Amino acid sequence: MLDHFAEELRLARSTGGLSQAALAEALSYSGALVAKVETCERRPSLDFARRCDAVLGADGRFERIQRRISRETVVPWVRDWTGVEAEATALRWYEPLYVPGLLQTEEYARAVLVGAGLFGADEIEQQVTTRLDRQALLTRGRPPLLTAVIDEYTLRRGIGGSEVMREQLQHLVKVGSTLPRVRIQVVPLSAGAYPGLDGPFVIATSPAGEEVVYLEGQRHGQVIDRTEYLREIVEIWESIRGETLSQQQSLDLMMEVAETWI
Repeated sequence: MLDHFAEELRLARSTGGLSQAALAEALSYSGALVAKVETCERRPSLDFARRCDAVLGADGRFERIQRRISRETVVPWVRDWTGVEAEATALRWYEPLYVPGLLQTEEYARAVLVGAGLFGADEIEQQVTTRLDRQALLTRGRPPLLTAVIDEYTLRRGIGGSEVMREQLQHLVKVGSTLPRVRIQVVPLSAGAYPGLDGPFVIATSPAGEEVVYLEGQRHGQVIDRTEYLREIVEIWESIRGETLSQQQSLDLMMEVAETWI
């Protein structure tokens, strides 16, 4: 269905005598996004589909195809997630094992990738660079609201050595203290068993208010937008937030643990 949407969009645009740039302007979307939809690199949102119907006079055809796409469980994650992340107005990120990628220091990110033992030196450096580049969205003109919840275990698990950990925790404190759109909270070890221990996830909210969930595995990831699944993940998120320390308590704990990495 993703291919079908792209084919119909290319055909309708050509029939209407519109370039990708002209269509993008009429839709109030970027030309890059239109190009990626036409090459199946991005999944069209419901808002995008409805605007296509209106601009191209498609009588609801694009919305019907988009809804069929949304019923598919998984969309291509490598091509899709970074775009979703970059355009999101809000990100709710839970990590029980690592510091979230958008909050990692260079040395911590490198240690995580080296520790995986799956990548060559060149690939590791490329991935580190890409990860750090993604962090620019936190300091852009209109950054997303990032709410990151991490397990206290991530503060105490030595990745890359004491110096790397101390620098990483100090970085978390700095970011959490100076960037008003970033909130970092910690689930203390005293919480015991809680729903988040089943694994990490990110909930992204688009400018149109639509939500998707990103799940990352050992060597793959999934972007999921099924309504019932989203509802379950939001419930889990709320349960996790109920176990966290406050923002200030979390920053205090991170500073305290940073001092133990000597």
